[in-house]
Amino acid sequence: MTPFNKEKKMKLFNYCLITLITILSPAVLSSEINSGDTAWILTATALVLFMTLPGLALFYGGLVRTQNVLSVLMQCFAICCIVSVVWVVYGYSLAFTGSGSIIGGTDAFFLSNLTRDSVSGTLPESLFVVFQMTFAVITPALVVGAFAERMKFSAMCIFTILWVTLVYLPACHMVWGGGYLAGIGVIDFAGGLVVHATCGVGALVAAMMLGPRKGFPGGSLVPHNRPMVVMGAAMLWVGWFGFNGGSAVAADSSAAMAILVTHISAAVGALTWMFVEWIKTGKPTVVGIATGMVAGLATITPASGTVGPQGALLIGFLAGIVCFYATQMIKSYFKIDDSLDVFPVHGVGGILGILMLALVGKPGGFLGAGASGFDVSVFSQFMIQLQGVVVICLWTLVFSWVALKVTSLVTNLRISDESEHEGLDITEHNESGYSTS
Repeated sequence: MTPFNKEKKMKLFNYCLITLITILSPAVLSSEINSGDTAWILTATALVLFMTLPGLALFYGGLVRTQNVLSVLMQCFAICCIVSVVWVVYGYSLAFTGSGSIIGGTDAFFLSNLTRDSVSGTLPESLFVVFQMTFAVITPALVVGAFAERMKFSAMCIFTILWVTLVYLPACHMVWGGGYLAGIGVIDFAGGLVVHATCGVGALVAAMMLGPRKGFPGGSLVPHNRPMVVMGAAMLWVGWFGFNGGSAVAADSSAAMAILVTHISAAVGALTWMFVEWIKTGKPTVVGIATGMVAGLATITPASGTVGPQGALLIGFLAGIVCFYATQMIKSYFKIDDSLDVFPVHGVGGILGILMLALVGKPGGFLGAGASGFDVSVFSQFMIQLQGVVVICLWTLVFSWVALKVTSLVTNLRISDESEHEGLDITEHNESGYSTS
């Protein structure tokens, strides 16, 4: 071989090698980050935030009386801002880092270790941080419905910080952050325990500690704007696809099935509540069908990654019946003024979904078509799920009371009788939702 031919062949080899590296390097360099997964979770994050602002804010705003509509919108907006800051300062770290059984570590305070190159699974870690932030935002915002129309705004702000710190972060770590409940095999795909059980039990404690609104029970405590309720409920329905579908943390078949079963349960829950109300009262109401839809969504949430379409039909049906009668019991029998039915809809619904997951989530088992399943028997998984319910509910019960008690030492929890009569819009914010001119 002549030196010329040898040199020519080496140049050709180098050229081919460089070309191959150029073609393959993007895939190699981005092997940990999946663009499809990233695109979907970016969308899901927006959808979950959309659930709180404006979805939940409008839903709750329409359910209260005219003189309190702005106060509810303000509370939801402020909670979004407060929890976002808490999440960055220490929330994410305590929820998703460390190896503690109940609470996480401190390494990620102020997101100090987060860089543009940080990866979580197949996602940029920054995306995982903000996706989980939206869950932390909506959970205390749901609690607002329990004390609507009677809690001081300053008390609400303090309570939110304490409640997220003492209740939400430990629950999140125990279930999703590798803590105790994750270790024993509890399945909570999108937040039956972490979101709905905590907000439901927290709401019940808050409603009991603050006491009922003036005039409860009575016909004067009725929604002031039903079209607003429907608009907010519709936004929640759409946003919930990000809530449940996004919890797959991937653009895959699990996300697709989660969205399908979510829609099925929402539709069946809405229809079931509508027909039960129709039979019981003689008239179906728009508030009723919207509330039944929310009950169906809350109940399917923990099971959306495990059950199939057949299981979703049953879960939606039970959600409509059980949550309807739970609402009646809380108000009529126990005389607890959970203003916007947070505990009977979200708390009862989330717990029901956690338990039903075990009963209809086994492929080849009862209504198990399309289910993903679990490694143990149905009975064993049911007992594991039940243990998760007991732990989270007891923890929430105790520390919700602690959060409210500490808040009461700083400021009054409840507004005065005069302020309640005039409305929080004027007395707390010096604004009015509607012009009187």
